[in-house]
This record gives sequence, C-alpha cells and structure tokens, in this order.
Amino acid sequence: MAVFTEVSFDEASAFLQTLGLGQLQQLEGCKGGIENTNYFATTDQGAYVLTLFERLSFEQLPFYLHLMKHLALKSIPVPDPATNRDGDILHKLKDKPAAVVNRLRGKHELDPTPAHCAAVGAMLAKMHLAGQDYTRRQPNLRGLAWWNDTVPLVLPHLSAEQATLIRGELAYQNHVAASSAYAALPRGPIHADLFRDNVMFDGPREQPELTGFFDFYFAGVDSWLFDLAVCLNDWCIDLATGETDLARSAAFVQAYAAVRPLTAAERQLLPAMLRAGALRFWTSRLWDFHLPREASMLQPHDPTHFERVLRQRVLHPLHAAELLETSPA
Repeated sequence: MAVFTEVSFDEASAFLQTLGLGQLQQLEGCKGGIENTNYFATTDQGAYVLTLFERLSFEQLPFYLHLMKHLALKSIPVPDPATNRDGDILHKLKDKPAAVVNRLRGKHELDPTPAHCAAVGAMLAKMHLAGQDYTRRQPNLRGLAWWNDTVPLVLPHLSAEQATLIRGELAYQNHVAASSAYAALPRGPIHADLFRDNVMFDGPREQPELTGFFDFYFAGVDSWLFDLAVCLNDWCIDLATGETDLARSAAFVQAYAAVRPLTAAERQLLPAMLRAGALRFWTSRLWDFHLPREASMLQPHDPTHFERVLRQRVLHPLHAAELLETSPA
C-alpha cells in the first residue's frame, strides 16, 4: 500500500461525498505494500480505505470487487466496496480506477501463535467454500505463466547459484503443472496473498478474534492448495531462517481440514505447492526490488527472504500427513 498517485485532501473529500460517505476529517497515505495507491480516510460516518489501482485495469477490477461483495454476503469478514448512487463499486479518481472499502477493526498479528494460525486456516477454508458459486472468472495473474515470463527478466540480477536455483525450480513447477495430480486439484477463487499483514485480529492474544481478510487484488481462480501453501509460507515459518514452525503449521492445516478436508491430490502435492508459493514471491520480490516503479512511499520487500523459504521447502519437504497427525499444542 504505497502512494504512487498523490491525492489531495480536497480531491479525496469531494470523491467520498459522491459516494455518500460523509465529510472527510482525516486523510493519511499508507506506507506498506507495492502495488496500489492507498489512503486511510476518516469521515464523520466511519473509517475507510481509498485505493487507486496502478496496474490493474478497469476491465480486470470487477472480478476482485465483486468477489469481495460475494464473500461479504456469505458472512466472510472482508471489506465491502462502497457504491455510488447508480450502484457501481468501481470508480475513477485522477483518471485511474478507484474503490473505497470500509476499514476493518483490529490490528495485524505479526507474531502469530498456533491459535492465530488456526483461526486463519478455518476462515480460509470457509472463504474457499463460499467462493465456489462465484460466477466471474479470472486466472491468477501471478501464476505459472507470469513466473515463466518474469524469471528471465530477473536472471541478470542474480548470482550463478541463485540463477541455478530459480531456473531449476521453474522447470520443476512446469513439470508439476503438467501432471494428472495437479489437474485433479480443487479450484476456485483464491486470495493468493494472505500474509500476516492482510489479516486483522481483535481481542486478547490468548483468544484472538479474526475480524477480516483484506487486500484481494492478487485474487484469481487457482488451486485452493496453492492458497493454503502461500499462507503456510508466511504464517507458519520462522522469519529469520525460513524454517517450518511445525506447531503453527499443524494448527493451520488441521483447522483448515476440519472445515474442508484435503483431497488425495492435495495431500500428494502439498510439498510441491509450498515450493510454488515460495517461487512466486521470490520472483515477484526480485522484480519489485530490481525493476521498481517510482513511488513517494515505496518500501520494497527483501527478495532473499523467499529465497531462504524456497531452499527450506526443497531441502525439508513438509507433508500433509505429518501436519494432520501432529499435535498443534
């Protein structure tokens, strides 16, 4: 959530009034993230997030915004896009696509316990099931096709050892994607970026209340297992080393499977999808780090973090059976 496009207080105030959201009282640019321009906006009616989309087009955005509406109607705690008097949820500001959603209560939990991981796992499974009848379709734009296109662009910035690793992993993922087990994976809308900073909690640390998932602008139709793997690679690892935290991983997967049991193909391919999730974010962080766009509040992530995660996933495969049989306590 960087600021690529400056929006003045007066511009934001006029825009919010067209949506019937009240009189603007405070406007603050958001520092995190790398894809869109985001502002926290507080009016006399409530707290909102104003987003200007820097890469996604007017044609692509209805998938994300209507997905959030769909999930909200299914009682999944997600931000609800604001409509204008015509009922539209996609708007224009500064000649760019824009949307406004309610700001979720609570805060991030950047040091999660097994209880936090279980809450996210259970809600992720509920979200997957709730999205089954969502009729709009759009592929995961940061999926395998994007990896194949982007890895060659970042290779000149890598050491020989890194280049060998990323080329080998890309070849492996293309091989997996051609398998019958991969074709059998259940699919539907996924979040695809559900990191610790995209979930909100309230209440005491010992009994956390999950108050929402947000930032759905990497969502797409892909395997549910890939979404689960992306989460495990963030919520359930040691950030310093990339190593697996078995207790958190077990809590996450068991809570997910209690809502939606894993299929045989998912159990088989969990190690491969954990590697796929690490490759996806190593590639995107290399791209953002070495080929950045200008932004007034841009903080690119360290790409070596997901290089470490990928190496751990290759050296120490994590199997579904182990997670489902391990006590999360």
